Formats: sequence, structure tokens, C-alpha cells
Amino acid sequence: MKVAIIAAGLGERLRRSGVPHAKPLVPVAGRPLIDYVLGAVAATGLREIACIVNEASQGIEEHCRSHWPDLEFAFVRRTTPSSMESVFALSPLLAGDRFVLLTVDAVFAPPTLRRFVVATECLRSADGVLALSAFVDDEKPLWAQVAAGGRITALGPAAKGSGLVTAGFYVFDPVIFEEIGAARAAGYTALRQFLGHLLKRGYRLHGKRVAKSVDVDRPGDIAVAEAFVRSGFTA
Repeated sequence: MKVAIIAAGLGERLRRSGVPHAKPLVPVAGRPLIDYVLGAVAATGLREIACIVNEASQGIEEHCRSHWPDLEFAFVRRTTPSSMESVFALSPLLAGDRFVLLTVDAVFAPPTLRRFVVATECLRSADGVLALSAFVDDEKPLWAQVAAGGRITALGPAAKGSGLVTAGFYVFDPVIFEEIGAARAAGYTALRQFLGHLLKRGYRLHGKRVAKSVDVDRPGDIAVAEAFVRSGFTA
């Protein structure tokens, strides 16, 4: 199983508040954001990582290779208009088997990803498994409604009130890339829209509840994430 990491964002809201770093290198409790993701990946035992970075960013590839020498990186340097297109840009590197997809701005305890990946092995018939959390601190959370058997029945506003939101990591079968053309034709501009598209097209999406995950998008999120880290991921 390979790993895909979306790290192409510039973190514009953070930059406007005076944070000078590219988003993957924004420090949280003394460590760059991307190190939390890579630490979680290392804890799974997975090694092959396809990562997309923005053409305007500097230092991300060098940091990853020097600080994580046991991981095998394939970088795509491309400026994309959306998170959806960032995933699509990695698709040639993800053929052949299920893969783990992570966003670079999710902070969670290292064992969380390993437990999630192990749990997805019982869902081999699913086209996608979404990690879901009951911790909601995002200004625009993606709500998910899950049936008794774990299958996702609604995403977005239709699922508001479910108490569960996406946590920033997923497992997918490459079959989802057969929808690239249809998603572009529909004018979608975000990963969450693509997920909704998959659901509407009848793809089998399941949800798996995981421990707390903090999404770092705004300046205030850094303080929340730092408190979480310094508590030993228990707060």
C-alpha cells in the first residue's frame, strides 16, 4: 500500500497573519506540520510516499528527505487550483493497489493512522474508507452520516447533525480515478466535492471513527494543535 500526501497549499490565511512558512513547514509545538503526518506514516510501517508540493514552495522536499531517510519519496511539484486536482495529479503514482491519502494540515496522535489502516483491511470491498472524528473545530467541516453497517449515506450539509466530520485521512481504491473526467466536467473544485460525487455515483464509501484530529488552517488552529500535542494527544 502506498501513501499520498497533499502538501501543495501555501497556507494563505496563515501567511496573512504573519506566518512566513509554506504550510507544510508551519511549526506546531516545535515541529513542522508535515512531520506529524510523516511520523504517523512511519508508525504504520508503510514506506512509499507520493507527495505533491506547490511550485512556489521551498525546502519541503529537502526537509522530508533529510529528516525521514527511511521513507521513499516521489515528489510532484505542481501548482494546482484545488485539493481535488492535487489528488488527481498524484494518480499516475498510485495505480495498482489501495492507497492512504492524507492532507498535510491534520494533527493527530501517531498510532491513530496505524489503527485506521488496520481497520480498513476488514473493508476490502469498499472503494473508499473515510476517517471520521467527533472533534469539530473547523469553520467548514465536512459532515458525514453513517449507517449501522458503516456505509456513508450522506456528506456535507445533508449530514449535519451526525456529530461526525472527516478527519483528514482516507484509504481509497484507485478505481476512484475513473471519475476524473466526470468530476472535471461537473466543475468541481475541491476534494470534498469529489467525495460527494463518488457517493452520488454509487461508489462504496465507508466511515471509520478515529481519535481526535486537529485541522490547522487558521492562526488560532495552531494554538489548538499545540495544546493537543503538549497534552500527549489526550486533551
